[in-house]
Amino acid sequence: MTADSSAPARPSPAAAAEAPARPERELTEPVSLTRPNGRLNTDAIGWARHPIVDTSGVGRGGGRNKRWEYWNVITPTHILALTVSSIDYAAVHEVWVLDRVRQRTWGRNATVLPARGVELPPRLEAGRATARAKDLEIDIDEVENGTRLRARIPGAEFDVVAERPDGHERLAVVVPWTATRFQYTVKDVARPARGSLTLDGMKREVPAGQSWAVLDHGRGRWPYDVAWNWGAGSGISNGRVIGVQVGGQWTDGTGSTENAMLVDGHLHKIHDELEWDYDVSNWRRPWRVTGGGLDATFTPFYNKISRTNLGVISSKTDQCFGHWSGTYRIDGGEVVEFDGITGWAEDVHNRW
Repeated sequence: MTADSSAPARPSPAAAAEAPARPERELTEPVSLTRPNGRLNTDAIGWARHPIVDTSGVGRGGGRNKRWEYWNVITPTHILALTVSSIDYAAVHEVWVLDRVRQRTWGRNATVLPARGVELPPRLEAGRATARAKDLEIDIDEVENGTRLRARIPGAEFDVVAERPDGHERLAVVVPWTATRFQYTVKDVARPARGSLTLDGMKREVPAGQSWAVLDHGRGRWPYDVAWNWGAGSGISNGRVIGVQVGGQWTDGTGSTENAMLVDGHLHKIHDELEWDYDVSNWRRPWRVTGGGLDATFTPFYNKISRTNLGVISSKTDQCFGHWSGTYRIDGGEVVEFDGITGWAEDVHNRW
């Protein structure tokens, strides 16, 4: 991995791999993320197969609250993405579309100071999320057996339903840094998607059975300086629905990870911190992510580069889109092979 000299220090992957992973606690009953005083509820530390953590205490008063919904939809020909977020002092939104064949993009970012024109539910699937800014509209609504995603910017709009099949599991994790700095994330991969996309007045189908949606739902209170990796992928390989969900850096040393594999809708939690090998100075070079029974290679075909530097606030993101392949050994010994699983792997460093 090529290091960013400005990134915060973190344990080496090799050192992390030497320590045996301690199984994280699985949450099976609803629990509040925060106590009445706004501090982390230690009873919420762990992971779950469904979004059972109540985050309504995040967003009350000041204190580095960060709330967002990020959705990504990958079709055979296009990639669609939207972000609705409130980070206390600002509302930050984005709509982005990539034509995979022509490598042409449509995009609109909006940073609204102070935060206004944004609505986010107190917890996942407990209401709608909306964003309004100049030349940008986003609506996220829960519908029967799924989530409807609508976005509009100049030259591009889409209307997609991310279906939620019966029995579909997703990874929900509480990551504790301190009693006052913590994050609840839901990473929901391999959601079948269908709908429509309109670009420059020409309507296209988001074909059912060939399109997949991924959600990153976040609620928490973050440190100022943080770096992370996130990798996700969805698709069908060898007749099985495969979802890849891996992360790193930001969870190191907390006792929590956001690592899992989804196989035919069933979540297999990976408790280990994974080893990431990549080079953002040569983004076409394949990435390797290994550990906890996973041996995965990610081969990029496009890099979405984002840079922001407003002095105290800065962000550096390389989000590479491509294909996942490899093997995953399930507890009990079964080895699942997968190939051609489309998704992304990213390297992010934020001061926010």
